[in-house]
Amino acid sequence: MSLAKPTPSSADIGVTGMGVMGSNLARNFARHGHKVAIHNRSVERTQAAIAKHGDEADFIPCETLDDFVAALQPPRCAIIMVKAGAATDAVINDLADRMDPGDIIVDCGNSLFTDTRRREAAMRERGLHFVGCGVSGGEEGALWGPAIMPGGSPESYKRLGPMLESISAHVGEEPCCTHVGADGAGHFVKMVHNGIEYADMQVIGEAYDLLRRALGLSPAQIADIFAEWNEGDLDSYLMEISVEVLRQVDTETGKPLVDLIVDAAGQKGTGAWTTQTALDLGVPVTGIGEATFARGLSSSPAQRHAARGFAAEAAEWDIEDADAFIEDVRQALYASKVVAYSQGFNEIQAAAEEYGWDIKLGDMARIWRGGCIIRAAFLAEITKAFEKTPDLPLLIGDDYFYAKIVEALPHWRRLVSLAALHGAPVPVFASSLSYYDGLRADRLPACLIQGQRDFFGAHTYRRVDKEGAFHTLWAEEGREEVEA
Repeated sequence: MSLAKPTPSSADIGVTGMGVMGSNLARNFARHGHKVAIHNRSVERTQAAIAKHGDEADFIPCETLDDFVAALQPPRCAIIMVKAGAATDAVINDLADRMDPGDIIVDCGNSLFTDTRRREAAMRERGLHFVGCGVSGGEEGALWGPAIMPGGSPESYKRLGPMLESISAHVGEEPCCTHVGADGAGHFVKMVHNGIEYADMQVIGEAYDLLRRALGLSPAQIADIFAEWNEGDLDSYLMEISVEVLRQVDTETGKPLVDLIVDAAGQKGTGAWTTQTALDLGVPVTGIGEATFARGLSSSPAQRHAARGFAAEAAEWDIEDADAFIEDVRQALYASKVVAYSQGFNEIQAAAEEYGWDIKLGDMARIWRGGCIIRAAFLAEITKAFEKTPDLPLLIGDDYFYAKIVEALPHWRRLVSLAALHGAPVPVFASSLSYYDGLRADRLPACLIQGQRDFFGAHTYRRVDKEGAFHTLWAEEGREEVEA
C-alpha cells in the first residue's frame, strides 16, 4: 500500500527514522500540537507507525525523502533518528541535497561530538543549519518528556527551540531544554551526561555489593534500604529503578531476578568517549573512568576465569553494628556521586574553553533535573551552586557540597578501608576518595615524576623558589642545573 502525497509545506517539523525513539519523538511533538511529517527509508515502517499510532494525532506520512522535505514548512526542520556513524552522514547529505539555505537538520542520536562539529561546518558551508541535539530519557522520555541538549547556531534555536522546549520534561514551569552552545556543544554535554550516568550506576552497584557481602542481605532487603535512601538526598531516577530491579522475582524459579542476570555489563561507547576526551583535555574524571573500566572488567570472561581461585588474603566480614555500616555505605555513595558530577562539570568547562562554547553550567544542571537518566534531587543544589558562582572551578568546593563531603569523610574512609581489608572491589568509591585527597594535598609526588621525566627525556621542570624552566644535566659529573 502506497502512502498519499502529503500537502506541501504543511508540517511544522519532521522526523526521519521510525525506530522506537524516532516514533516516540514524533508522537511527542504531535501530542503537543505540532504537525509532524514522518519518514523512514523502508516505507513499511512508516506504514506500521501510522497503523499503530495514526489515531493519536494528524501525522503526515511520507513515502519518499522528496515528499518528506516538501512537506516541511520553511525554514524546514528535519530531525534524524538513525544509527550513528555512516548512516547518519548519508541521511544528512541526502537531506542537504533537497534543502534550501536557512533550513535546519537536527541529529538527535548519540553521535560523537567531533563528528557533529565536522557535520556542522560542512552544512554551514552549504548555507544550512546543523544541530547536534542530545536527548536523554530513553524510550519513555522520548514519548513523555526527555531532557534535551541542542547545540548549533542561536538562529536555528529560534526556530527549533520552542518546539523542543514544548516536548521536553518540565520541572514546575521550567523546560528541561536550553540552547547549549555552538556546533558540537549539545552532543558533548550529552556525552558527559552519559559518562556521569556510568559512574552513578557503578556506585549504586558497589553499594549493593557491599551490603550483600558484609551483611548478607537479600536483594529485597537492599531494595528496602535503597527505597528509604530515595526519600532523602539520594533521591534519583537511578536509585528508584534500582529498587524495582532488586525487588523483581523470576516467575519461573522464584529467585531474585538480579541473581539470574549475567554479571557482565554492556556499554555503547559514551563512557569511553567521555574518558578518552577527558584525557585529551587533561581533566581527571576518575569516577567515570573507573566505572567504564569496571564494565570492561565485568565483560572479560577469559581474564576472570583465569583469576578464579586467586588468593584474597582478606578478612572475613563480621560487622557488629549493621546500622552504622549501612550509614557508611550511604554516605560514601553520596560523596562518590557528587565527585562524579563535579568531575563531569570540570570536563564541560575545559571543553567550553577549548572549543569556544559559551556553556552555562547552571543551565546544564537545571535541565538535568527532569526527564533524563541522571535526574536527581541534588541537581537543584548544583543549579544553585552555579547560579551563585557561574565560573565555580570545583563543584565540591561549593559551601553546600563541601559541608556534605566533610560529613561523609569518616564514613567514606572507613568503608573504603573495610572494602580493601575484606577483598571487595570498590573502584569508584576508592578512586573518588583518592581524587578528593589528591585535590586537598599540599604536595603531590608529581615533583618526583617531573624529575624522572627530566632525567630520561630532558623535559625540564619548574621550581617552587624561582621563576623559569630548568634542566639538570643528569649524565654529567656534578649534575649541574641549567635554565632551559
